[in-house]
Amino acid sequence: MNETQALTQDHWIAGPTGKLFACSWTYGDHAGRAPIVLLHDSLGCVTLWGAFPQTLARATNRRVIAYDRAGFGASDARVDRLGAQFVRDEAARFFPALCEQLDIERFIAFGHSVGGGMAVECAAQHAGQCAALVTEAAQTFVEDRTLAGIRAAQTQFRDAAQFARLARYHGDKTQWVLDAWIETWLSPEFADWSLDAVLPRVTCPTLAIHGSLDEYGTRVHPERIASCVSGPGRAAVMEGVRHVPHREQEAQVAAMVAEFLQTLED
Repeated sequence: MNETQALTQDHWIAGPTGKLFACSWTYGDHAGRAPIVLLHDSLGCVTLWGAFPQTLARATNRRVIAYDRAGFGASDARVDRLGAQFVRDEAARFFPALCEQLDIERFIAFGHSVGGGMAVECAAQHAGQCAALVTEAAQTFVEDRTLAGIRAAQTQFRDAAQFARLARYHGDKTQWVLDAWIETWLSPEFADWSLDAVLPRVTCPTLAIHGSLDEYGTRVHPERIASCVSGPGRAAVMEGVRHVPHREQEAQVAAMVAEFLQTLED
C-alpha cells in the first residue's frame, strides 16, 4: 500500500429496509482504537464525502467508516416517507446494524448537518459504546435560517441541471432524496423537533464544529451542543466557512478532530 493512500474496503450491510452500502479507510495499525463513523447530510452519500475520510484516517490513525443511509447513494431505495422522528430512528434502527455487522464495539460518531443530529442520537442511545462525538454544521432545532436555506435549495433544484448533478450520486432515488429533505423539514409535524432532551444524555467528550457563514444554521447550534452535553463539550466556529467545513477546509477540520481525539482513552 502506498503510504499516501488509505486501504479502502467496501461493505454491504443488511439493514431494516434493505442493503446499506458502507466503505472504510485505514492507515497502518489501528488496532484497539475506536473507529470514526461518518453520518452524512440530507443530500449526502459516501462518495460526496470526497477525500475527507482518507484525510481523516491518516490524521487520526483510526479506521474511518462511512455509509449511505437507506434510500441514498448506493444503498437500496426506500419508498416510505420519513417520519418526524427519522433522526432518532437512524440511531435506533440502522446504526446498530452497521455496528453489529462490521464488529464495531466502540465508536466515535461524526455527523455532518442532519447527520450531526443523528450522531448526537447515536452518542446518547449507545452511550456505553460511544467514545467521542463530533458534530459538523449540525442543527439542534428547526431554526428560521435553516428553513430559509432549504426553501432556497428547493428553488435551485427545480433547475434540471442542478437535479442532474445530484442524480450522479443518487440515480433514480434522487427525487426521493430531495423530498426526504425538503418535505420533511418543511412539514408542520417536524416544526417542534429538537435535540434538547437528547443532548444531556451524551456523556462522552464532544466537539461541535460550525462555519461562521453557515447558510443552514447560526452559531447557536454548536454552542448549544457544547453547553448541553453532560460530558466535556467544546464549540469550534470556523471563520469565513460555510455549511461544509470538511470540503472547504479539509486539512484543518481533520487536524482539529485529530487534536480533539489525541487524549482520548479508548
